[in-house]
Amino acid sequence: MKQGQKDQRKGNGRSETEEMISRIYPSIIRVFDVYEIQKSGDILYFFGTPKTDAENVMGELWAPLEQRGFGGTLKYELGEHVLIIAPVNKSKEKIWVNLVLFIATVFTTMICGALMSGVDLLNDPLQVFQGLPFTFAIMAVLGSHEMAHYAMARYHGMKTSLPYFIPFPTFIGTMGAVIRYKGPIPNRKVLFDVGIAGPLVGLFVSIVVTVIGLNLNVSTVKPLPTSLMFDIGFPPLFLMIQKLVGVTGSNLHPVAFAGWVGMFVTLLNLLPAGQLDGGHVLRAMLGKKADIISSMMPRILFLIGFYVVYWLKGDGFIWIFWALFLWAFAAAGHPSPLHDKVELDKKRILIGIITFILGLLCFTLIPFRPIT
Repeated sequence: MKQGQKDQRKGNGRSETEEMISRIYPSIIRVFDVYEIQKSGDILYFFGTPKTDAENVMGELWAPLEQRGFGGTLKYELGEHVLIIAPVNKSKEKIWVNLVLFIATVFTTMICGALMSGVDLLNDPLQVFQGLPFTFAIMAVLGSHEMAHYAMARYHGMKTSLPYFIPFPTFIGTMGAVIRYKGPIPNRKVLFDVGIAGPLVGLFVSIVVTVIGLNLNVSTVKPLPTSLMFDIGFPPLFLMIQKLVGVTGSNLHPVAFAGWVGMFVTLLNLLPAGQLDGGHVLRAMLGKKADIISSMMPRILFLIGFYVVYWLKGDGFIWIFWALFLWAFAAAGHPSPLHDKVELDKKRILIGIITFILGLLCFTLIPFRPIT
C-alpha cells in the first residue's frame, strides 16, 4: 500500500511538471531554442539558445509568463544560456498598513502645522487642529506625486502598491511617501512615463499650493522657547511666483511653506542618479549612457556642499549628506527595462528636458539653515 502511494505521488509530480511546462512552453520556443529541461522544486530550468537578442528574450516572455502566473530570468552560466522559470506567489496587499500610515502622517503633519502657527500644544493641545491647513497642503503635494506614479504604472499594466506615507518627527512631520513596483519595467517608454509623472504632477500641485498660501494672511507668530526656527532659501521658481502674486518677504503661511517643501522634494527627486525619479527619466532618455551622469552626480553634490560650507560659510551639509546617500544609492546601478532598445520619441525627449529645467528652477544653494 505504501509503495502504491509513493508511486502515485511520483506520478502526480510528473503530471504537475508536465502541466507547468505545457502552459509556458509554446511561449518559450518562440524566442528560445530549448535542448534540455530540468526541474528543482517548483523551479524549471530551460537550457538553450536565444533566437533573438538575449536582452530581448525576457521582454518577449514577461507578458505571457505573467498572465500564466510565472516569473523568470535569463542567465548565462558556464558557457550556456539558462532560462529560469518559477511560479509567482501573489501575496494579498495589506491595505490597512497604508491606511494606518496615512492617518499617522496626518496626525504628525498636523502637529507640525500647529507649531508653525505658534500653538502651544503642551498648554492647549486641542488647538492642534490649527495645523490642518498645512496637513491638507503637504499631503496634497506628497500624495499627488506618488499617486501620479501609481496611476501611470497601472495605465501601462504594471503592478504597484498604493502609496505608503512615512510619519516621522521632522520639521514637516513626515519623510514623504513611497510606492512599491511589483515586477520588471516593460520598456524605456514606460520607464519614462512612470518616472516623470510624479515630479510633474507634484510640482504642479506645489505651484497651486504656493499661490494659495501666498494669498493667505500671515499672522505674527511668537516662537516657543523650545522650538527650532529655520531660515529658508527661496528657489527661482518660488521667487517668480511671489512676483506674479505680488507678495514679498520671507514670512510664509504654513500652506505656502508646504508649496516650498514640494519644490524642494521635486528637486531632490529629479536628481539624475540611481533609482530616483530623475535617474529613471535619464535612463529612459539616454539608455545605459545615463550611468555616466548617475555616477558623477554624487561628486557634483559633494562639490556644491563643500563650496557652500567653506566659501559661502553657509549650511551646505544637506548636499554632502545627499552626495553620500547617492554614492550608496546609485552604486548598484539602474535595472534595465525588459525592452531596453525601444528608444523614446522626440515628444518625450522634449518633455524630459523641460522637466529637468523645471527641477533646476527649484534649486537653491542653501535651502534652509537653523536660526540661532
